[in-house]
Amino acid sequence: MAELVARAAALAAFIADNNTRPWQPGHVDCCMVLADWAMWLGHPDPATHLRGTYDSDDGFRSIIAANEGVPALVATCIPRGGKRIQHPHCGAIGVIGSPTNIHRQFGAIHDGSGWLVRMHGGFGRMTARTLAAWAI
Repeated sequence: MAELVARAAALAAFIADNNTRPWQPGHVDCCMVLADWAMWLGHPDPATHLRGTYDSDDGFRSIIAANEGVPALVATCIPRGGKRIQHPHCGAIGVIGSPTNIHRQFGAIHDGSGWLVRMHGGFGRMTARTLAAWAI
């Protein structure tokens, strides 16, 4: 129970901090935020191979297409020791959205009751199908 409370507090602090940063594809976007969360938890940057390699939504879309979707792209950024899970919990990362439209898939962090997605103005709650989830 104490671990869950600590994880929720860490997530709240991370979200508050990240919401102060402006949207910047390749640095602050719905997928890079997953790697930022992992680093906040003490992992080395799991997205060094992507960070700064695109600077527009079109650049991001081309990387998504090359990986055949956001779930496969995010899978390349799971920190060591992360594992695929079926039932997300507070602090889990995942991909939500359309299973068929790769331009409607979003990196998300679970807050214990639902998915939070980093959008242009900060984090917002999004209800969508869970396509993949990982405990980190």
